[in-house]
This record gives sequence, C-alpha cells and structure tokens, in this order.
Amino acid sequence: MLMNEVIAQCAKGSPVTVMTRLALQHALEPAWLDKLFERKRGKQYERDLLFSTTVDLMSLVAVGLRPSLHAAAKDCPELNVSLPALYDKINHTEPNLVRALVTESATRLDAVLAPMIKDEPLTVPGYQVRIVDGSHLPATEKRLKPLRGFRGAPLPGHSLVVYDPDRKLVTDIEPCEDAYTQERAVMTSLLERAMPGELWIADRAFSTRAILGEWDRRGCNFIVREHSSTPNPTALGDMSSSGLVETGAVFEQAVEFDGEAGKAITLRRVELHLNGETDSGEKVIRILTNLPAQEFPAPEIARLYRHRWKIETLFQRLESVLHSEVKTLGHPRAALLAFGIAVLAFNVLSVIQAAISAAHDLRNSGVELSPFYVALEVRSCYAGMMVATTEAAWAPYDVIDAPQLSRLLLEIAVHARLKALRKNPTSPKKPKEKTTVTAAEKRRHVSTARVLKAGFVS
Repeated sequence: MLMNEVIAQCAKGSPVTVMTRLALQHALEPAWLDKLFERKRGKQYERDLLFSTTVDLMSLVAVGLRPSLHAAAKDCPELNVSLPALYDKINHTEPNLVRALVTESATRLDAVLAPMIKDEPLTVPGYQVRIVDGSHLPATEKRLKPLRGFRGAPLPGHSLVVYDPDRKLVTDIEPCEDAYTQERAVMTSLLERAMPGELWIADRAFSTRAILGEWDRRGCNFIVREHSSTPNPTALGDMSSSGLVETGAVFEQAVEFDGEAGKAITLRRVELHLNGETDSGEKVIRILTNLPAQEFPAPEIARLYRHRWKIETLFQRLESVLHSEVKTLGHPRAALLAFGIAVLAFNVLSVIQAAISAAHDLRNSGVELSPFYVALEVRSCYAGMMVATTEAAWAPYDVIDAPQLSRLLLEIAVHARLKALRKNPTSPKKPKEKTTVTAAEKRRHVSTARVLKAGFVS
C-alpha cells in the first residue's frame, strides 16, 4: 500500500512506533467504538463526550505516553467537556462494556495476526488452549472523599483474564468491582462462555466441583492444580509411576467425584514429586485432568501445566511494561477501564512482535523480542511522530481491512532494528542466603566512595 511520504520516513526511522499507531487505529476505530458503546453501554449515555474519545485518552496512559488521564486530557484539543465530566464518564463505565472492549478488539486484532502466525506450531494440536487466572489491582491513592479518613489500603477490584498462548492474545476478561469477591465466584460468567474443544489450564483457586463439573459438562478439557480440600475426589486405584520430567518424578491414578448434578465424574490425578521445593515449601504438585490418557500420558500433562506461568509473565508485563495500574484512579470502574485498555494495548504489542518475528523469520533463530524495549521505542518516538504528521495523513488507513493491515505491518517490520529490540539473556541468579539483621543495621549508612576505596585492589 502506498504510504504518505512523512509516514514512510517515520516507518524507516522507528518502524515499531508506526506499526503501533496503525494497529491501535484499527483496534480502536472510533466509529466501531461508538457502536460498541451503544450495544453495551448499560445505563450510560452519550452527549458531548464520545466513548471513543475516552478510550483514546486512556490508551495514551496505558501505553505510557502520558503519565495520567489528567495530562492526556490537557493535551487533547478535541476534548469539549470539563475534566470533572471526563472523570465522571470513566467512573460510570459498566464492567460489561470493559469486557466487550477487550474481547471484540481482540477479535479484530486476531484477523490481523492470523496470516503472520499461520505456520507457527500449536501448543496442543486440535485444542484451543485457554489459561485463566485472576489479576488483583493494587491499592490506589485516597483521592475519593470517603477514603480519606480510612487508614487501610483501598483496593479497586480485580479481573479474571483468559489468555491464548498460541496467539499470545488475551481473548476474554471478567472485571469485578469488589476486591473481596472470590475468583471462583466471578468464574461463573466465563463458564457460560466456555466452548467444546477448549483446553483450560488453571491453578488451584479454580479446583472446585462446580467449575470442573461445568467444564466437563460443556465438553471442555482442563488441566487444573488440585486444591487440598476441593473437590476432594475419591481414589479409584493405586498410584502408579509414569516416568520422569525435567523437574521430578511423575505418578498417576484414577479419581472420581460427584458433580453438582449428582453425576459421578472420573478424572486423572497426576502427581509431580519435585526434585526440590517450591517457594512455599511444597514438594508434591497434584494436577486433575480429563484429557484422555492414550493421547496425553502423565508426563505430558505435567509439562503442559507449566504453560500456566505464561499468564504470570503477562501480568508482569502489564504492570512493568504497560501502565495497567493507574493508582490515581480510585473509583473501581475507572481502575477496571484502565486495566482493560492496558490489556488491549498488550494485545497490540503482541501483534507488533508477531509481525517483526515473521518479517525477520525469528522462530528458529533463537532471538527473542523484549516487550520492554518494544514499548520503550514507542514511548520515545510516538510524540515526535505525531508532531511531524497530521491526522489527515493517517485517515486513509481507517478504511483498510485486516488482511491489508497485516501485509502493511509486515512490510514495515522489515525495517525493525533487532539489536535494539531483542532480549538480553542473563545467567541464572544465584540463590541468596537468608540472613537476619537488626533495625539498627538497616538504618546504618555508609559512604560509597570510602567503601570502594577501602576494598579497591589494583
């Protein structure tokens, strides 16, 4: 596709920044956003402030281009309402609208991503892998009047996040305003959307009769770490040895529990006897699954469960690379909207990384891209690019479809500088010995220059 001369020059100087702008433009197309608002708005309404404008401002904060919503709003000449009106808008954003924003934008981005990863191997051929876990937002600042006299930490809520490791996209979330609501209680809505052919991987917080039974009833498969007290299945035989994996010895036995409807559900219990201990001092990990033993022997189940840590890596990236935790937004609905848009930005960065990987054929090269350096380049160059270009220059890209955008991103990705974007592998950290120090030792200070001088050896 023929590009504007200025944008083409920017694409050579900072291809990642131009790709991010194009992907965000496609994922957050204003007309689509405003139609989405009409379908999912709940009790909200639009007058002078469009939902697309709100999302556009929040996306600048999520990617780290602006330090706060206030700063983004001050730099937006198109904003025709007051700051209190803007904050009132985001404070009343329905959680269902946040969910729809993430899931439907993921569908739009998936159409762009599909041609780039068509030759990539699947985690489990024949299954759609879904990793689910909860992300609890940290305490916010006490800017809301009811919180100012409260000594404790105000928690704005949490979300269940569903991650597709094959596409590296978050495909679904379930926001919850009440930080004290258990994750398993929020899981009900996700269970209603579970489909046959999906393979769910989860930790022991989701090991309940209701959740496992509903997955089984819906024709889904699962690999879930067993909780110590639930679903408390009955053993149907002795534990038998099933071989070794990298982290320990594997054993297996058949177990059974009664589902919510009274129907007996037979599962496989896979035990991994670790070579060492976990951080919490555990030596045995028990896993429940309904995958067939003929296709998935016990060692393979143990290996597949380790994929659950990919969602932990996702949460770390949302926190450190993107601004998913905006502590100035104390209202639960505002905080959840910020988190949802950060998840959307994570999906955009996944598409960008996939384009670079495909354009440079990195799958078998051993080179791994760093989300931190990808986001850093965007933050460093985005403002300058937007000063050098005009909105009219970007307008032609509003009408291109997903396959056209996919080809355009691949063309631009050829100019990416891998040396600046790759991860820097480090050697494993040596375990630190646990020591105890007194309060006086903690408060003690030294002159760095004198310490170095005393310990210097020529």
